[in-house]
Amino acid sequence: MNQFSSYQSLPVAGRHPRENYQLLISCVVPRPIAFVTTVSPAAVVNLAPFSFFNGVAGNPPAVMFAPANDRHGREKDSLANLRQLGEFVVNIVPHAIAEAMNAASFEYPPDVSELDVCGFTAIPSVHVRPPRVAESPVQLECRLVQIVDLGTGPLAGHLCIGEVLCFHVADGYLTPDGVVDPAKLDAIARMGGDWYALTRERFRMPRPTVPQK
Repeated sequence: MNQFSSYQSLPVAGRHPRENYQLLISCVVPRPIAFVTTVSPAAVVNLAPFSFFNGVAGNPPAVMFAPANDRHGREKDSLANLRQLGEFVVNIVPHAIAEAMNAASFEYPPDVSELDVCGFTAIPSVHVRPPRVAESPVQLECRLVQIVDLGTGPLAGHLCIGEVLCFHVADGYLTPDGVVDPAKLDAIARMGGDWYALTRERFRMPRPTVPQK
């Protein structure tokens, strides 16, 4: 196996938080994108993308996303809503809505719904109050399990863990064995900086059934 001859070590201590953040998101790639709907106590629907996102458990099925504080140390509207009402929907982002999703990342005031200004269509959820996004082919209704606050100040994160109560999959997107067809889903992923990635180049590698010799 190939080995690298040398490495540059970059200790976190002593570096600006922004430098560490940019380095982290350039290393941990590609990252799936959660397009999250929440509802404020005033019934304003918030819609925002998060790339610190993944599935974390299978029984019960659970996901996590982690909103980061802004550069001034303020918490995101999605997090404030979640602390109040404890429900959210993860809408998976296909390439077809990439630009509109990016537009929703703008920091609008709390009384403005990104769903409206960015041209998305709300459809009712079954088990939670936040609506689903009709332009997304896969939606996960979730109930908050726990919020873990990681640090304070600018770029501090808040790990939001949710139990999936219901999967919604568009007609024709499930394969005969009951999973989502990745080619039809055409999900995008987040890289570092302003870069995104497609999921159209894939390879198959079955898990080993015997130990490697």
